[in-house]
Amino acid sequence: MNIVLINPEIPFNTGNIGRTCVATNSVLHLVGKLGFKLDEKEIRRSGLDYWPKLKYKRYMCFEDFLATIKDPSRLFFFSTKATKNLWDIKFKEDDYLVFGSESCGLPKELYKIYKDQLYKIEQPGPVRSLNLSTSAAICLYEALRQTLHK
Repeated sequence: MNIVLINPEIPFNTGNIGRTCVATNSVLHLVGKLGFKLDEKEIRRSGLDYWPKLKYKRYMCFEDFLATIKDPSRLFFFSTKATKNLWDIKFKEDDYLVFGSESCGLPKELYKIYKDQLYKIEQPGPVRSLNLSTSAAICLYEALRQTLHK
């Protein structure tokens, strides 16, 4: 599987997501402006000693990332603004789970372009959103549940 973070801001979240990617043999794609440097101690601290084992790719903008995708229909975008639910997705191996920044979410233009590929994590409780690393883990493990246990 693939986790895509667009403009991530908090190094601890990215470090945790990186560690989850190592644990699941997934690839982390970092797109756009980062709110930290990849060699910062916060990344290493939250990623523990697994960070050197992480398979990750860096792209300066979403267009650069998109140019590497063979089938854009396998991009799944996650936002609290979506109407469709994570549980409705039928995942395939090597899908891309795309998340926006912690403070702003996905870039506004992506909401229009990918409106049919926009999903949310159902939250019955009274919170606006889940932490980015928690959201990425929930979505990733649901995708792995579907693809590893056919």
